[in-house]
Amino acid sequence: MSAIDGESGLASATRGEADDIPRRLENLPGSSYLWRLVILLSLGGCFEIYDLFLTGYIAPGLNRSGLLTTTTQAFFGFSGIGAFVAATFAGLFVGTFFLSFLADRYGRRAIFTYALLGYSAASVVMAFQTTAGGVLLWRFIAGIGIGIEIITIDAYITELVPSWMRGRAFAINQAVMFIAVPIVAALAWWLVPLSPYGIDGWRWVVLIGAAASMIIWVLRLYVPESPLWLSRHGRTKDAVKILATLESSGGIQRARQDQPAEKVVPRSAAKLGYADLFKAPYLSLVVLLMVFNFCQAFGFYGFANWVPTLLVEKGITVTKSLQYSFIVAFAYPIAPLLAASFADRFERKWIICGASVAIIVLGLAFSQLILPALLILCGVLLTASNMTMSYAYHAYQTEVFPTAVRARASGLVYSMSRVSAMLSGFIVAYMLRETGVVGVFGLITIAMLIVIVSIATLGPNVRGKPLDA
Repeated sequence: MSAIDGESGLASATRGEADDIPRRLENLPGSSYLWRLVILLSLGGCFEIYDLFLTGYIAPGLNRSGLLTTTTQAFFGFSGIGAFVAATFAGLFVGTFFLSFLADRYGRRAIFTYALLGYSAASVVMAFQTTAGGVLLWRFIAGIGIGIEIITIDAYITELVPSWMRGRAFAINQAVMFIAVPIVAALAWWLVPLSPYGIDGWRWVVLIGAAASMIIWVLRLYVPESPLWLSRHGRTKDAVKILATLESSGGIQRARQDQPAEKVVPRSAAKLGYADLFKAPYLSLVVLLMVFNFCQAFGFYGFANWVPTLLVEKGITVTKSLQYSFIVAFAYPIAPLLAASFADRFERKWIICGASVAIIVLGLAFSQLILPALLILCGVLLTASNMTMSYAYHAYQTEVFPTAVRARASGLVYSMSRVSAMLSGFIVAYMLRETGVVGVFGLITIAMLIVIVSIATLGPNVRGKPLDA
């Protein structure tokens, strides 16, 4: 056999191994090692959630320190809490829309590490700002890093677990990440009303999260690169080696063999780019998920980022509002754990629609209630509904796109929720001033109705389908 024939045979074998990787991933058993990787990635995401959710919890502190006001006379007032919320999501938009391709180009593992370090550094700088402009600028920069991190983790987990357990993996992922919410709520409840050592309490809340994020240097040592990403970038040997570890960790004989995996025809990373997302067969899906993300953010962040402020507007003191918000915050990690029991039993789109209906009903109830116990109960249930929708769509919007553009495609559609959440900072502040809490939840109701109609009628089915099929 000639040298050319030998090289051709080797290349053919390599291509065969690369093409076989999606099937082998789909047949992976749910080993303890695989679940450990999901949890490690989720622990990294804890800092992202901490940084994202401190937006609402330190808002009363920013107001108390005189840096920002609750509402402003101008709709786009840059001296209010709405501007702080908007700066956060403006940064998230830049990160998801313009920079999500970095995870496709340089790998999930590298971006997972450096995006977190970037936004943690920006948060430290923000904590030492003494003007409204300085706080908003560095909050914007921190938001860029958070946006990149969110998309990277979603793509990472999607590519490490088979379809038959992906719903549960995302539910556990959300449960672990959102442990950060009661933590930041507790710290805000404790520190925001105080000024330890003469430093505003909200600054301590920011710095504590940034300091704790250094644990990422330890976590990254135990998380491998995505085999699918490696194979799409010509590193088939590395991909096969990692895949062999994933298989052996649970015993390959225990892999799911009850149904043959669907035949997968992978597409090369070099043949897909942003332009392809605006052509068939992706255009209709991209538009659908853009509309969905724009609307769902009103339901999620319209409540999540404004819980303490909404409670204050209902006549509850700042200290009490932070205390109630802390109790409500426990629903963030607990709700996804409960949802894991049915995460893979139902089609993802119907879980999204069901949660949206609950958000409407509970949101309207929250706007009418006055008694603290009922407010807390309704807030817990509303948060649980938001989290059920959240884990479902985070899985949904990554698994519908191919590996070659998974991060940039999900970043593109997800960026619309960043635009929406950015605008919601101003819109909620305006509605709160003009129509009160009732008007805020009326707006959320309209947004969630659009979510239900669009996803129910146009959303594709994904349950049980392997990636790149």
